[in-house]
Amino acid sequence: MTTTPYQKRINRPNLVYWFLLLYIIAAMGWWFIALNIQNRQMTEYKLSLLTHDDTEYIQKAEKIYTERDRKTAGYIGEGLFILIVILVGAIFLYTAIRRQNRIHRQQQNFMMAITHELKTPISIARLNMETLQKHQLTDAQREKIIKSSLQEINRLNTLTGNILISAQLEGGSYRFDKELLDISKIVNESARDFINRFPGRPWQNEIQEGIHLTGDPLLIQILVNNLIENAVKYSPPASPISVRLKNQDHKGILEVKDEGSGIPESERKRVFQKFYRVGNEDTRTTQGTGLGLYLCSKIARDHKMNINITANSPKGSIFTVQFNISQHDGNSA
Repeated sequence: MTTTPYQKRINRPNLVYWFLLLYIIAAMGWWFIALNIQNRQMTEYKLSLLTHDDTEYIQKAEKIYTERDRKTAGYIGEGLFILIVILVGAIFLYTAIRRQNRIHRQQQNFMMAITHELKTPISIARLNMETLQKHQLTDAQREKIIKSSLQEINRLNTLTGNILISAQLEGGSYRFDKELLDISKIVNESARDFINRFPGRPWQNEIQEGIHLTGDPLLIQILVNNLIENAVKYSPPASPISVRLKNQDHKGILEVKDEGSGIPESERKRVFQKFYRVGNEDTRTTQGTGLGLYLCSKIARDHKMNINITANSPKGSIFTVQFNISQHDGNSA
C-alpha cells in the first residue's frame, strides 16, 4: 500500500517516540545491572574483611548477605515502580498522540472534502449560467438547466448551513427556540423536496399525519434533511429510499431506510463523531464532510431523542429516531 506524505510526517514522531521509550527502558535495565554488580562487589569486599577465626563470623556473614538481598530487593522494587510509572505515562502519551493525529487527519480530510463539496455545485451552477448565456435553448432545455442549478444551490445551502449550525452549537452561541412543531408536516415537505430533486429514484414514504413534538424548528428540519440526504448520497441512484413516520405506543418513530452498502456494526457509533466518515481516509471516493450525521446526533441529544442505526435487509441501513410526542390542542401552529 502506498504511503502518503501525511502518513510519513506522522510516522517520524512515532519512530522517535518508540526509540526514546526503548532507550529509557534499556537505560533502566543497565542501571539495575550496574547497581547489582556494585552491590555484589560491596558484599565481597565486606566478606573479605572478616576473619575465619572470628567467633561471630557466621553471624556477621549472614548479616552481610541479608543486607545484600535487601538492597537487591530494593533495587528491583524501585526499578519496577519507575518502569510501571514510565509505561503508564507512555501509554497515556501514545494514546493522546494517536487521538490528536486522528483528529488532525480527520480535520485535514474535512478541509479537502469541504473544498470539493463547495467547488462542485459552484462549478456546475456557473457552467449552467454560461450555457444559458451563450446558447439559444428551447424552453424545456432552459427549464432543465435552471432546475439543475437550483439543485446545486440547495446542496450548497445545506452544506454551508451544516457548517454554520455546527459551529454555533459547539460554541454555545445558538439560541434554541423550542416550540410545538408538526413534525408530520416537516417530514412531508422534506420528502417532497427530495422527490422533486431526485425524480428518477423510487421513494416509499409512509408519513402518519398529526404527530407533534416540542423542539427548535430549524434544528428539527436539519435533522430530517440530513438523514434523507445521507440515504441519497450513500445508495445507488436507482435504489429505493423509504421515509416513515409513525406514532408507536405514544412514541414518535422516524425511520429512513436505504439500500446502500451499509455500515459495519463496528462503525455504527463512530459515524456520529464529528468529521468521521466510514472507510479508509486515504482511499475513500465517496463525497461527504462528516458533519451531517454528527449534527443529527447532536440535535437528537439536545432534544432528548434516541438515534440509532440497524442493518436493512437485504442490504443498506436503517436510521431510526425515537422521540416524545407532544400533545396538540388544536390551536398551536
